Amino acid sequence: MFTFAAMSMIAGSALAGTPEPVVMETEPVKYVSGTLDLSYNTHFISYGLDVWGAGTDFGTDATFNPSVNLDFAVTDDLTLSVGTWFDINDNLPTTDSVGGQIQEVDFWAGLGYSMGAHSFSVTYQAWVYGGSTEDIIDLGYAYDHWLNPSFLAHIRVGEGASGGEDGVFFVFGVEPGKEYDKLSISFPVALAFTPNDFHGYDSGFGYASAGAQVSYPIYGGWAVNGGLTGYYTNDDVTGNADEAFITGNIGLSLDF
Repeated sequence: MFTFAAMSMIAGSALAGTPEPVVMETEPVKYVSGTLDLSYNTHFISYGLDVWGAGTDFGTDATFNPSVNLDFAVTDDLTLSVGTWFDINDNLPTTDSVGGQIQEVDFWAGLGYSMGAHSFSVTYQAWVYGGSTEDIIDLGYAYDHWLNPSFLAHIRVGEGASGGEDGVFFVFGVEPGKEYDKLSISFPVALAFTPNDFHGYDSGFGYASAGAQVSYPIYGGWAVNGGLTGYYTNDDVTGNADEAFITGNIGLSLDF
């Protein structure tokens, strides 16, 4: 290859002392990325509602919840995301399920926009269960800070088989975290309320939650994840038999 250094040798002292150009190696732009998650959860909690009624019976009605999300970089600041999530268990007769032990399948598509430390998102979701579809619009905001504060407006625009009402659940959260070598740990905390009879009961304070989540890489883009979360729910809003309980999760994830 005919390099700048070779040219310097040919030209002799005419180019003596001229530094060689520095070639900067840049990583290729990743236009498509994604996450595959394979998680077991002791409870299925949907905006404070203990869907399978496990309550204080830790792990009695555990569910397998695989999901996949794909992110497409539209611009440096704009991302298109699509994905799906499954609820798989034997908590209902197969005749009442989506198919076999698949009790629910969710689909989503959304846009995320980053502006410095601020992130905004709008996402459409379709939750398929009970022979019907629940339609949802989520509006989200997050701030990149050591506390990682966030806000979500979860807006139900089609009741589906929920038995509740069209309405909105507001969720405020923080999730400070820390890395110790390869181990990542975070402490998510959330507070939520609804001005509507969202779950078919009263409006008002819905739930508060706090927990700890850990993640450790094991091979390539694979990581093992797990954690515990404590919930205090308002039974007048959620209809839960047990207002306070602890949930757990464990699983594998792959970033690609």
